[in-house]
Amino acid sequence: MQKKLKLWDAIMLVMGSMIGSGIFIVSADMMRNLGSGFWLVIVWIITGIMTVAAAISYGELSALFPKAGGQYTYLKEIFGKKMGFLYGWGLFTVIQTGTIAAVAMAFGKFTAYLIPSLNDAAPLFQSGEFKITWIQILAIAVILLLTYINTRGVQSGKLLQNVFTGSKIIALLGLIAAGFILVDFSHLSENFSLGLDSYNNLKKDISGNFLKEGWEPIGGMTLLGGIAAAMVGSVFSSVAWESVTFVSGEVENPKKNIVKSMIYGTSAVMILYLAVNYVYLNALDRDSIAFATNDRVAVAASQNIFGSAGTVIIAVLVMVSTFGCNNGLILAGARVFQTMAKDGMFFNSAEKNNKNEVPENALWMQGIWASLLCLSGQYGNLLDMISFVIVLFYMITVFGVIYLRFKKPELERPYKTWLYPVTPIIYLLIGTGFCVLLLIYKQQYTWPGFVMVLLGLPVYYFINRKKQID
Repeated sequence: MQKKLKLWDAIMLVMGSMIGSGIFIVSADMMRNLGSGFWLVIVWIITGIMTVAAAISYGELSALFPKAGGQYTYLKEIFGKKMGFLYGWGLFTVIQTGTIAAVAMAFGKFTAYLIPSLNDAAPLFQSGEFKITWIQILAIAVILLLTYINTRGVQSGKLLQNVFTGSKIIALLGLIAAGFILVDFSHLSENFSLGLDSYNNLKKDISGNFLKEGWEPIGGMTLLGGIAAAMVGSVFSSVAWESVTFVSGEVENPKKNIVKSMIYGTSAVMILYLAVNYVYLNALDRDSIAFATNDRVAVAASQNIFGSAGTVIIAVLVMVSTFGCNNGLILAGARVFQTMAKDGMFFNSAEKNNKNEVPENALWMQGIWASLLCLSGQYGNLLDMISFVIVLFYMITVFGVIYLRFKKPELERPYKTWLYPVTPIIYLLIGTGFCVLLLIYKQQYTWPGFVMVLLGLPVYYFINRKKQID
């Protein structure tokens, strides 16, 4: 593969893949689960520490295995083909493609702010609860357009990624600055006045709307359950940074630049996320954050900051953000499926590069499946189910750093995990706490995704029926 991605391009890919639609909406649900500005900030800090610790740990593996395929390659090399396949299976069936679908739908929904007729138009097709709307068609069009652009070569995808990621970083910095300069009345002291007292409000009326007067104090294990539930949103907003490892084969000096891009990119994004949440806490009171219409906290905050123009400003920002995010996801994801094909673990045709030196067939397979998920309307439910599995695979990969230190201490390690073994242990402890609490309190986020990944086992054995199973 040609080395066309420099360190700056890799950092833009990390940041661009992370910043999608989540940061603009998840704080509402987080506030409903914890009811305190302090706890909202604490959960974002925990998620930030967790994310950067994982990126630092992955750095050692990226230097050991500077190949295309990233996390799939790490898991295959450390734990065998079966583990690698299960990750790749999950990535294709929902982790990567489901995220692409969800982000594309967010683009469509915020476009409907600017073009209300998209919301008002009758469904193109409807049968019972299943329907096909113009917003879904727009989402599919975006996926197919970005897939086509990326088939034109790495340079095309790289240019688009840098422009859109740079634009949304500048826009977010502008929003952060305006959030403290232009707000007439600050709610910061009010939102932090409760200290570490915590509350939740998950009660709904018969129409399914949350009741603003339903706040109840929580503590002990209920608080821990609330933290885990809140982290589903912050973790979802902070994943996909590992996408840069998928394109290791196309990055200059991957042994150094992959780890640098992950650490710099994740650190910068988590600082941005924390600052954006301070803007929400400054511009809005607790109820306005928790009960923002359709959870669109950023829209509510922007209206307080910019007045009536706020809705348009945020709609444009989310459109830029989601468009750039999807480009990064599409560019990176196909490289995993190409690597799997080379290992005999995916459709053979996905292995080939086109004349532009990119895996065109793998790109279209990914794009078509993501488009079908848009039509299914189930991508949101799938992503809720898979959050647990994403963290589980992160944990297995981070554990791989420790495992390899014991199993193969003789390997030359161009980069060694900073503060080893403290850094990977920090991630494993936080990740374990998150997963255990979800298993206890929010099982709807756990076993369905786990079952979905395990369905890959019969597929694996079918593929390997004529081979020696490892």
